[in-house]
Amino acid sequence: MPTTTVHPITALTPELEAVLKEDTDRHLRSLIAANIGTQYARSSPQLSDFYLAAKDKDVQNDETVLSDFRRLVSPTDYETYRPFFEKFNSRPCRLSEVENMLAPGLPAYIPLSSATSGKKSKQFAKYIRSQPRSTGISSLPVETAARFVTLAYRDPVVVVTDSGEVVARIPVCNESTGITRTQHNWSIETDDTHMASMIPGNTAPWATGLITHHRSFLLIHALFALANTSLEGIAAMFVVLFMDMVHRIEEEWPTLISSIRNGTIPDFEQIGHVRPYLQLNMHADPQRADELQDIGPPLSSPGWAQRVWPNLKVLSGVCSGTFARALPQARSILGPNVVVHNPCYLCTECFIGRPLNFDDTETFVVVTTDLIEFLDMTEERTHGQVLQAWDLQPGKFYQPVSTTHDGLWRYFIDDVIQVTGFDPRNGLPVFRYSRRKNLELRLPHAMITEADLVSVIHAISGKDIVEVEEFTTVVDDRKFPLTVGFFISVKGDIGPNAKSARQKAFAAFVETSDEHQIAFDTDEFGLPTIRVVKPGTFADYRRWRGESLNLSVVQSKLPSVLSDSRAQEWMTERVMLEL
Repeated sequence: MPTTTVHPITALTPELEAVLKEDTDRHLRSLIAANIGTQYARSSPQLSDFYLAAKDKDVQNDETVLSDFRRLVSPTDYETYRPFFEKFNSRPCRLSEVENMLAPGLPAYIPLSSATSGKKSKQFAKYIRSQPRSTGISSLPVETAARFVTLAYRDPVVVVTDSGEVVARIPVCNESTGITRTQHNWSIETDDTHMASMIPGNTAPWATGLITHHRSFLLIHALFALANTSLEGIAAMFVVLFMDMVHRIEEEWPTLISSIRNGTIPDFEQIGHVRPYLQLNMHADPQRADELQDIGPPLSSPGWAQRVWPNLKVLSGVCSGTFARALPQARSILGPNVVVHNPCYLCTECFIGRPLNFDDTETFVVVTTDLIEFLDMTEERTHGQVLQAWDLQPGKFYQPVSTTHDGLWRYFIDDVIQVTGFDPRNGLPVFRYSRRKNLELRLPHAMITEADLVSVIHAISGKDIVEVEEFTTVVDDRKFPLTVGFFISVKGDIGPNAKSARQKAFAAFVETSDEHQIAFDTDEFGLPTIRVVKPGTFADYRRWRGESLNLSVVQSKLPSVLSDSRAQEWMTERVMLEL
């Protein structure tokens, strides 16, 4: 594991500032040159003034192109982007309508954002670039790892000529799937040729990536990982997925041991399409089965992972923000000698940050794959307050604004970060994730807005179930799969149909986004939990919170999402009844 520690500096030297400006201008010039001729650049109302000013200039040498961009292009949101992307959803999807839409050529894949817009996930077009993005999953610095690589996709976008000839099939998939396929040049047309193979350096066969049932996906990865005595690393997109795998191992421990002993693939759900290819790579190992049997299942003892895998060095997975709650559990399973590595800070729209130091799960440095600018969160949002990296001040909070080679021109990222300094090697801003700009509850499959939570409360509130007075929510990780946990205060008695509350809450979530039903069907999302707290709890919370933060009672509010772990424990202690 990397051992050199980088310490951020609090102010840029003149030399670093000059380097930072030069690098930033080069990136901006590159993406303008690549995208100035696209349909989006020529037709978007947000880019009309800039296009007219820049279209006849020498982008590579005319310095005014950069100032034109910064002066004339206003930040945008998804709604300004949607009309252009919707052309990919046309049936038939004609080449003449979508070629060079947002970047030159056709997208390599179309990822689905965990944030929704209406009932459907937001979709983006991602194009091949000379330096593919990396999530850190495939670049883990070990020889043998259990990498939770998913390669599954939904119905592809079929692009045809005016005469009906198919020229491309573009997979619609998760961002991590698209990145992995692009990095390795695994097109969906060549899947059959890889099915029986092993991904180099990975413990599970290639075909594992095509399992769409969440529980079975984790169990097959677990099976091949447990069978491998030389495992050095585990890489999941989120640390909570590692913990989900741990709980699945606990549930199926006898089955997994038997499979390793006999060399047979268990009859897990929805793996029939890949089972023959998995079986080709599964071999009987009675000695390994005996070793595991002697160690026992994951929750039987602290530091279980290093007993199972003596060479284990690192767990890699996103574990900042909301997902930090899983860290104490993960560290207990891993033991003291395994490093937890947070590989990246990214969203579907763009790649924003890499860890400043390998073992620091909270501190990132801005990446230079695309252009990241910033809005000062202490100011009112106006076009004139878009700041460059060298304008930032340590300690202040900012909203990232992304301009990418995929055509998202000055796009608002709905996060808030706190700048803590600058990288002494290149001057890039060093930061920590603070929060979502708009209050949301984050699960691996979706981000749930405050409006969604309110709609669920409306759906379950009534005399026949419960009359909800107040509520707050948490990510309920008491068991897996993860779900939304409601704490509610009620008026009057519990109604005769209270047992239907969880199902009604789930149905209300599905009304807000189709992704919840998909995740439920694959055992990635559980029925919401509903805990009724004692009368007066929320009033006591406001008092307790106010005293903790030295605020008056009128300043202490009950949030829709309860993110503080102490507050969650405080609320849990006051539960009277669980529906």
